[in-house]
Amino acid sequence: MTSLAAKRIVVASVALALTGLSAPAFAAEDGSWKDGADVYAKICGYCHDTGVGPGIKGRQLPPEYTGLIVRQGLGAMPAFRSSVIDDKALQALAEYISKSPAAGAKP
Repeated sequence: MTSLAAKRIVVASVALALTGLSAPAFAAEDGSWKDGADVYAKICGYCHDTGVGPGIKGRQLPPEYTGLIVRQGLGAMPAFRSSVIDDKALQALAEYISKSPAAGAKP
């Protein structure tokens, strides 16, 4: 493993740990999320829009796949329990990711 890869793993682990600890604070006061874009911006984008994690927008990932990965985790990505992203918000997030253009793509 290269030092760059090791550094990315450490940065991702720290960022995700901090995101996981503070994520409920990003939801509305009643614990709900505005929409899938809100969840993405406040949780996913910290890694998936910065090069720490792979780009996931513009890949037309099936919502079922996204939901599974979010709940179970994959590689350096941790699992996000329903206490952080509830099922309704997860469905909205998965649909948002599935339909979003690639980062930097012109509409």
